[in-house]
Amino acid sequence: MTASATLVDPRRLPVPLSNPARRALIGAGHVWVLHRIAVLRVLLALVLLAVAAGLYQVREHIALGAATVGELAQSQFAEAGFAIAQISFAGQGLTAEADLFAALALEPQASTLNFDAEAARERIMKLPAVETATIRKIYPGNVEVEITEKTPVARWRIDGVTFLVDQTGAQIAEAGDGFSGLPLVIGDGAADDAMVMIRALERHSALNTGIVALSRIGDRRWDIVYRSGLRVQLPEMGVAQALVQLETYQNQYALLDRDLTLIDLRVPGIVALRQTVREDE
Repeated sequence: MTASATLVDPRRLPVPLSNPARRALIGAGHVWVLHRIAVLRVLLALVLLAVAAGLYQVREHIALGAATVGELAQSQFAEAGFAIAQISFAGQGLTAEADLFAALALEPQASTLNFDAEAARERIMKLPAVETATIRKIYPGNVEVEITEKTPVARWRIDGVTFLVDQTGAQIAEAGDGFSGLPLVIGDGAADDAMVMIRALERHSALNTGIVALSRIGDRRWDIVYRSGLRVQLPEMGVAQALVQLETYQNQYALLDRDLTLIDLRVPGIVALRQTVREDE
């Protein structure tokens, strides 16, 4: 018996219906194989976003809980014998002890265990007269603060108040009675240029006797004011040459000891003098 076959055009064969779910699964498998790392990154980002959103919703409760736990821990440390009971300061002369204590920023029931000594040291370093600062915690309950202070080199008077300044011209404290031996500079901008003028005068010893102040004029030039009432007007430029000239006149003619109220050296090569006017003349 011979089997018979019929030729059929393949284009006329029925197309099998595809399963959408199966196609989606196959597509997802292809994506996973080809882009696994990218998919994992997207999923991780979504998880982190969800966590962040959840934390944002409960942020106030978390902060309150953390603060409460911190306060309880601090209280427990203090009750365990680590409460800060004694604070000692050393090295302060220009810096008020009250300012040092305020910079420590100690909270109630503070203990040596939770006291942040480095943060306190950084706050103390911001005080104007402090050069260096060291803080030691001595367990169980002592804190030692030791500072070194900047060296004042001059007094600066501005708007009726006298301050101490360091070699950079920075204001470090109000001047007390114990600093009357420091040079006095007066006027706007005087502190910034004080050391330049002070050092220039140190090279001319014959001019230093009887100086009571160096007055900055218009933040451009200097006047030297003497105890006798004499005022020497220096030029804006060429101060070194003017001081040499003035010292020469002092050595040869004792010009600073004469009965004068003004010596004007502002114009190079010219010395203008003003005699003292007496009431009985």
